[in-house]
Amino acid sequence: MDKAPQASEKIAPETLEEALELLARRDAELAALRDAQQQWVHAVSHDLRAPLRHVLAFNPLIAELLQQAAPSADDLQEACSFLQTMDQSAKRMAAMFDGLLLLSRAARQPLQWQAVDLQAMLQRLQLQLQARNPDRNIEWRLPVTAAVVQGDAQLLEQALTAALSNAVKFSHPQTQAKIVVTVEEAYGSVQISVSDNGAGFDGARADRLFGIFQRMHRDSEFEGVGTGLALIQGICQRHGGRASIEAQPGQGCTLQLHWPQPASFPSQ
Repeated sequence: MDKAPQASEKIAPETLEEALELLARRDAELAALRDAQQQWVHAVSHDLRAPLRHVLAFNPLIAELLQQAAPSADDLQEACSFLQTMDQSAKRMAAMFDGLLLLSRAARQPLQWQAVDLQAMLQRLQLQLQARNPDRNIEWRLPVTAAVVQGDAQLLEQALTAALSNAVKFSHPQTQAKIVVTVEEAYGSVQISVSDNGAGFDGARADRLFGIFQRMHRDSEFEGVGTGLALIQGICQRHGGRASIEAQPGQGCTLQLHWPQPASFPSQ
């Protein structure tokens, strides 16, 4: 009969280290889920109400204008303006729901840990984004070499796509757009930085941008509903990392993904 392990026997150091790493990762993921839940409640109860108010408020006004026996040209023009606002609000709400759906899927899908060739992924995404913007003069600077990182390849690609797409979008006003990607390894993690020479923003308000539907620019300046950075932060947090951003008005910004490198692939 095999001898039962004694209480005095010690766990192998590598096993204990892996267990502690897994517990820390689980704690980080639970904290991220709690934070995401609070953001969702605020987004649904507050931010989604804005476009809905436009739809609900203008509908009776249009009905009132058109119910007149002989609506004037000014009345018809005003009704058309209301209809245009309602159409824009409905499209914006649809885009917001699409963003929430993407965030939900990224938060719920099981992590499929594997080794990811970061260099190949960055090159593929750069080609895709350049093909979608054939008229843009963009100078891309990608790292000559990049680490092979551990994580969910699909989620990492979503995060990098959102990061690079933001750089492309907010550098649009520049005649010569510049997007620089660097990858550095330090202290058991990989830091992926995406910099652009675009519009930038007040860096003192950077932290709020990772919330759902948070934006620094007017809709007339740049399209979008404000879910890209929330998606990036959520994906980083699910892997035990985080995202940060630095910027100055008119001088572009730098988005950093702090991506941990576990000693081994965590158990699911």
